[in-house]
Amino acid sequence: MLLGDVFLFAAALLLSYLFRFEFDLEPVYEQQLRFLLIPLILLKVFIFFIFGLYRGMWRYTSIRDFWRLLQASAVSSLLIMALILISYRFQGYSRAVFLMDGGLTFLLTGGLRMAIRTIFTMRERTGHDTSTPATHRKQILIVGAGSAGEKILREIIENDHLNYGVVGFLDDDPRKHGRSIHGIPVLGSLQDTPGFVEKHEITEILIAIPSATGDQIRRIVNACKACGVAYKTLPGIGEIIDGRVSIKALRDVNYEDLLGRSPVQLDMGEIRGYLDGKTVLVTGCGGSIGAELCRQIVRFQPKKLILLDAHEANLFHIALELRNEMHFDRCEALLGLVQDERLMTSVFQKYHPHVVFHAAAYKHVPMLETNPWEAVFNNIIGSRIVMEMARRHGTERFVLVSTDKAVRPTNVMGASKRVTELLLRNFQDTGARFMSVRFGNVVGSSGSVIPVFRHQIEQGGPVTVTHPEVTRFFMTIPEAAQLILQAGAMGEGGEIFILKMGTPVKIADMARDLIRLSGREPDRDVKIVYTGLRDGEKLYEELITVGEGIVPTGHGKIMVLRANGPDSPSASREETAALLDAQLTELYEAADRLDAAAIKRKLQEIVPEYMPQQTKGVL
Repeated sequence: MLLGDVFLFAAALLLSYLFRFEFDLEPVYEQQLRFLLIPLILLKVFIFFIFGLYRGMWRYTSIRDFWRLLQASAVSSLLIMALILISYRFQGYSRAVFLMDGGLTFLLTGGLRMAIRTIFTMRERTGHDTSTPATHRKQILIVGAGSAGEKILREIIENDHLNYGVVGFLDDDPRKHGRSIHGIPVLGSLQDTPGFVEKHEITEILIAIPSATGDQIRRIVNACKACGVAYKTLPGIGEIIDGRVSIKALRDVNYEDLLGRSPVQLDMGEIRGYLDGKTVLVTGCGGSIGAELCRQIVRFQPKKLILLDAHEANLFHIALELRNEMHFDRCEALLGLVQDERLMTSVFQKYHPHVVFHAAAYKHVPMLETNPWEAVFNNIIGSRIVMEMARRHGTERFVLVSTDKAVRPTNVMGASKRVTELLLRNFQDTGARFMSVRFGNVVGSSGSVIPVFRHQIEQGGPVTVTHPEVTRFFMTIPEAAQLILQAGAMGEGGEIFILKMGTPVKIADMARDLIRLSGREPDRDVKIVYTGLRDGEKLYEELITVGEGIVPTGHGKIMVLRANGPDSPSASREETAALLDAQLTELYEAADRLDAAAIKRKLQEIVPEYMPQQTKGVL
């Protein structure tokens, strides 16, 4: 490498003199050339070393390397001219020679590097001659003629074994139409997709717009569906940087891409203010929400993280992940039930957590309809014990994870979570900040409909949907965890926080989308069967109940509700708490008797808007 550059430095100076004097050098200039040659070569080698041009691998020369090469050539030429100016005031020397020398140095050394890269690229293709012939490759279109599209095209060009043949780009920017990237034309707009698919026999479409919004992705996906071709999307740059995927790893479009909601932006300063250096307890840490909550909490460097879960495998996995993958070893894993008062007393006495995130709950609607006593034991009694321990041991903030099913509930699960929201009001004026967070269905969480649909699709169907008109609000697991963290920072006590969920999604449409995302056609390759609403299920969910008023917050995505309850305006808080305690005592007695009917009657008495369905318990 060094000898090659030395030869080119000498050639650049010689050619500069020859060009300047039209290939007729007088003896004085020949002598001048010999005098300058060695010092000039040494100076250029030194400058090139300073710019790091001998540390790289020339087979991977990039535009950035050429920019450094241009800088090094310019600096060396300017330095040479400065030395001659200082020493000889340019008497007897031609300035044009040194200007041409700088340009030729850049062109010749750059050409050498480009030649080496080209040779290695051709050698790699020849050495890996296992690629499919061009006529047998998948003919594809790339949607998005931007930087991401260019990267993926370059990857395909340089890796013949990827088995793709790029026919062209599609982009809605009319200024790009008719142009080309690496020789591949930008054919037209997205609306022209059907014509190009038919004309070029396209078998797959790659979506190379990682920053596209949900609405944009949905529009692109709908265009792909209309053509009946498979489609994949380029991973986001964040996924590539994190190392979760490589630039070559195109993934199938996930349903999360289609939800149409921009990510929640956290107020990092507020969250760090109440988590940094604090002891944090997360109940239900092994569940989908609890585990993601733990992953995000450790970013804020708590003093200690207490993990509590009744499921030993889930508890083991999240503790192992935090220690081995996130390198956070200041965590303690505790196996047990939140309704075990002796255990909870011991936990709070030993660790005195400053912040509690209470995510432990049973949430499977049909299961709790037939086993309602477990909703009482775990969701209500367990929550009350954790709240009582938090009040007794000086917890600063307590965040209860609730659900949209607590709004005008039609099932035991929703009614039990509404009771915990009412319980929370009794702890408002205790010095700690008690608040709850209410959100809709979480995509990909345990018990979520999407994993069930995917499993059914893998088995060839049918996909079972309860009702053609049933709708739900959806959010991602990270969004749910972020809402909980942000609520902990914003809450003053007694609030119910909700996320702006956008438009509810039809479950039947979701099922069809997931079938198409798997490369199949609904009702043809995979049947959709309607089974009827399950026990405790309703057609649509709500986030706000009667009597709750929206109060603005400083966060654009989050709303806060004034808590309401069954008490009359004339009743004092003490009287309301005493009434609720009396009702709960009777509810606990019914649960101890495993009396499903009595449990539902008492829940309706506590939560008047609860409309129980006539379902018998399994016992």
